[in-house]
Amino acid sequence: MKIAVLPGDGIGPEIVAQAVKVLDALQRDGLKVEMEQAPIGGAGYDAAGDPLPQMTLDLARAADAVLLGAVGGPQYDGLERSLRPERGLLRIRKELNLFANLRPALLYPELASASTLKPEVVAGLDIMIVRELTGDIYFGQPRGIETRGGERVGFNTMVYSESEIRRVARVAFDIAMKRGRKLCSVEKANVLECSELWKEVVIEVGRDYPEVELSHMYVDNAAMQLVRNPKQFDVIVTGNIFGDILSDEASMLSGSIGMLPSASLDLQNKGMYEPIHGSAPDIAGRDLANPLATILSVGMMFRYTFADGALADRIDGAVRKVIAQGLRTGDIWTEGCQRVSCSAMGDAVVAALG
Repeated sequence: MKIAVLPGDGIGPEIVAQAVKVLDALQRDGLKVEMEQAPIGGAGYDAAGDPLPQMTLDLARAADAVLLGAVGGPQYDGLERSLRPERGLLRIRKELNLFANLRPALLYPELASASTLKPEVVAGLDIMIVRELTGDIYFGQPRGIETRGGERVGFNTMVYSESEIRRVARVAFDIAMKRGRKLCSVEKANVLECSELWKEVVIEVGRDYPEVELSHMYVDNAAMQLVRNPKQFDVIVTGNIFGDILSDEASMLSGSIGMLPSASLDLQNKGMYEPIHGSAPDIAGRDLANPLATILSVGMMFRYTFADGALADRIDGAVRKVIAQGLRTGDIWTEGCQRVSCSAMGDAVVAALG
């Protein structure tokens, strides 16, 4: 198993270091895995003048899976857009054809009080958001800023092809078949032709999955329902920009964005695995970050790319143990729990692996 490790910026190196501890522990148990690191984002720009250096892209292409930390920082805000850290992240997704982004929102019972919603609203929460990742307004052409009628105008294009919608819909239906067999497709078909096509294609794909209960919801209503009655959802499938927004909203249902992992997959289930949060430059280098989302991303790596459910369950179980033991980083700390550092949390997960 060859894993490309891309720590990135801000807290990225700290949280990735804890995930690597877990992989090192599994190596000592006999797991055959090779890891090699490379820069991306701001670190890529610092090293090679490019947020996605060619050596990093080559390493990612040669690997079986990619483990990513986070990218970005205020020191890069003055760079031209093509050189900013986030462009490296968008480019690697596109270059590796990672079109299906899986973002689970799972609430651990012990963290119900850390959610901003009432415990009775979020208790038992378990949602999977499937976000299309390589199309939509982030990549559509034309785009730009130009002068029209004497003033500047910014424009972007929301565009989806039928094949792009079909392939991500199939991923979502397949996941729904392994869960509660409920799939909600989120779009804005009442005002957007792009979303109208999305809805039509999802319905067509759904005919191949008669066991799955398919529903449809406009994105504004979905945003409201996620805070009103989130447990009505099992699997959600949506486009790139809607999925970006809704998955971050769903993250707060679980108590902290620091708890949520993600997987971005290609057609062969090669994936890039990363926490959904950002680089948090305000706490970078202070050993305060929550590494659990990154560690859980490693669990997703074994589940989806390496098809080793037992090992994925072992990693997930270790995280459950440390939460049950009352260990908390600052973002999920509540009265009566033990506040620990990023590195101490990583050590605790390694110890809980057994």
